[in-house]
Amino acid sequence: MTNVDAGAGLDPVHPVAPPTTGPAGLTRAQVAERVARGEVNDVPVRSSRSLGEIVRANVFTRFNAIIGVLWVVTLFVAPIQDSLFGFVILANTGIGIVQEWRAKRTLDSLAVIGEARPAVRRDGRSVQVPTSGIVLGDLVEIGPGDKIVVDGVCAEADGLEVDESLLTGEADPVVKHPGEQVMSGSFVVAGGGAFQATKVGREAYAAQLAEEASRFTLVHSELRSGISTILKYVTWMMVPAALGLIVTQLVARSNDFRGSVARTIAGIIPMVPEGLVLLTSVAFAIGVIRLGRKQCLVQELPAIEGLARVDTVCLDKTGTLTEGGMDVTGLKPLNGADEGRVREVLAALGASDPRPNASLQAIIDAYPDGHGQDRRPVSTLPFSSARKYSGAAFEEDDGKVAGWLLGAPDVLLAPDDPALAETGRLNEQGLRVLLLARAARDLDGPDPARGARPVALVVLEQRLRPDAAETLRYFADQDVQAKVISGDNAVSVGAVAHKLGLTGKAVDARRLPADPADLAKAVDRATVFGRVTPQQKREMVGALQSEGRTVAMTGDGVNDVLALKDADIGVSMGSGSEATRAVAQIVLLNNSFATLPSVVAEGRRVIGNITRVATLFLVKTVYSVLLALLVVCWQVEYPFLPRHLTLLSTLTIGVPAFFLALAPNKERARPHFVRRVMRYSVPGGLLAGVATFVTYLLARHHYTGAGALSAETSAATLTLFLISMWVLAIIARPYTWWRVALVAAMGVAFLFVLTVPWLQDFFALRLVGNVMPWTAVGVAVVAAAALELVWRWVGRRFPV
Repeated sequence: MTNVDAGAGLDPVHPVAPPTTGPAGLTRAQVAERVARGEVNDVPVRSSRSLGEIVRANVFTRFNAIIGVLWVVTLFVAPIQDSLFGFVILANTGIGIVQEWRAKRTLDSLAVIGEARPAVRRDGRSVQVPTSGIVLGDLVEIGPGDKIVVDGVCAEADGLEVDESLLTGEADPVVKHPGEQVMSGSFVVAGGGAFQATKVGREAYAAQLAEEASRFTLVHSELRSGISTILKYVTWMMVPAALGLIVTQLVARSNDFRGSVARTIAGIIPMVPEGLVLLTSVAFAIGVIRLGRKQCLVQELPAIEGLARVDTVCLDKTGTLTEGGMDVTGLKPLNGADEGRVREVLAALGASDPRPNASLQAIIDAYPDGHGQDRRPVSTLPFSSARKYSGAAFEEDDGKVAGWLLGAPDVLLAPDDPALAETGRLNEQGLRVLLLARAARDLDGPDPARGARPVALVVLEQRLRPDAAETLRYFADQDVQAKVISGDNAVSVGAVAHKLGLTGKAVDARRLPADPADLAKAVDRATVFGRVTPQQKREMVGALQSEGRTVAMTGDGVNDVLALKDADIGVSMGSGSEATRAVAQIVLLNNSFATLPSVVAEGRRVIGNITRVATLFLVKTVYSVLLALLVVCWQVEYPFLPRHLTLLSTLTIGVPAFFLALAPNKERARPHFVRRVMRYSVPGGLLAGVATFVTYLLARHHYTGAGALSAETSAATLTLFLISMWVLAIIARPYTWWRVALVAAMGVAFLFVLTVPWLQDFFALRLVGNVMPWTAVGVAVVAAAALELVWRWVGRRFPV
């Protein structure tokens, strides 16, 4: 009865039926019979991938097929050292399967915790069952904020108003009477009642949409789509380069067949950035697991990425900045009203609502012994966020009917009413004020608030969340604008925001312009908005998005549903209504607003780090394609065996990328992922490829004899390793102790291979003489200096 938001209008009122037992619902035997026939709501709340689907998604990929064929060939024609790349792929695929399986288990267990449990009437009693436990013919009880989970026919209605905008696009609530259809996917905004389930499971109107929206997925994000785009480019580059290399090595060159096959495979394998997709999946999966430990349910995985891109957070005050409960701290009778009579009326109003909201519950708790609790209302006017008040009419001792309204003073009273002055003083203290008024018109007539006579002010104090101020400071430090959008009085909301350290202009939403362009400017200028209707919340989110903002919306009430759905990222509290949890991408099951920074941090970690490691992988792809083309043009042997590139990839990409992908990263995510990655990987790969080939050609002129090819390969490997290490050193910036240690450890590992005899033999790496090894180092130093200059020029010339 009081979530006090704004606006008034023509609202239906329905007489309350005389006391009846009502339909008893199905019996236990009838339920068992329907279950046996399969007439159950068998659409799962969460449709996560099975273990088999996870295995197939990680194993049967295009690049795994390419590498698998090449691996089998290598096992037959080359030493085991040249087949190491296949074992690395097996290990990587296994890691991906395990991490995604862990993420699935985390996601499913959290989904069970956050699952809605509708109330159904069976054997005359109201019982809560899982959504999947509803059977055909069940009598489902509904109230404000409840989501209608199956199709049905209204059986009981007490001022029942249903919002079907998520299905039809129509913003106005629809009044439901017994016998009328209700559709799954809609939700109750006012009143209550019950409906009989007529379609359950996959036959329900919104079942397939709901199932698809809840699916565990790693798609539909800029990061994933960007990687897919990059892989298409890679495929186009790979095909001609690989074909040319095959012809050159197997036909044009007259070397032994086994050696030619091995070097051909060595040229093709590094073109495939196989670890990039794996690391992206692992990073997302580990993000889900980390957030799951903090009781954060990510209903759509790209939400982790999306919240990291957010630059504006819209906050609903009640339930987000303040706790759900309230306390009545004062009662101020007006115009000589008797306080005892006021208490009696408040108690009667509380008893007349079977589903009281937080404000009315505080009144019920404050006046538990009111004499009016045994009064039966003649008619009721349920609360709605658009109306901002509720009401009920009772028969007095003299037989006359008296109507009472309870709601927002500035909505119920004329602007010049003296009672508003006292209301304003209380609002300035951050207190919430409700007005009890005597209706001058019938509640079932047009505009029942007109002419209402103020009787008393009910003062409520909201409990601020202890972690709200710190969370708002975090967003301010991260350059994320916070805007409080509430249905409460603007002055009161502004005072609460000020207590939490959020400064800025407080605006009454009833005075906001209707024109979208003017609305966008007004919303951009102010910080706190009061008396906002649910439709206005939606329009304000759209106005911010029209200005190029990435908007997150938090809320827990039914009045937040439309805005949550339209926002780039919707965040719901676990204790919020079923409807808000259903449309939100992220649900904070612990109801802690302080969890949001953790979600932002996870998203930034994923995006920032994947951007880093993507550059590493694609530098390798570019120089591999370039080397293949240069080899074809010069008609020479490919300079490497598979074992050499496995070693280089492991030390300069594989191991470092794993640590870099999971490292903390607080940088706000920026758009244009493909452009940001390609602008560095292309010049880096070109320089690495040219420098390596120059060293290889110099070595071919320097060495002669039976072991010349091995010596040439070793010199080229040294140059390529040093350049790749410099790329890694650039990617690892800004340096921390562990990043420096990581780069140094990779260098020490390579030095170890060059100096330990059995490792020299295993990897066929032995530097011969002094001239060529130092020449290789010199070429690498020149290329590294050029790389540093080029990357700085690219950063200035092509900013993102």
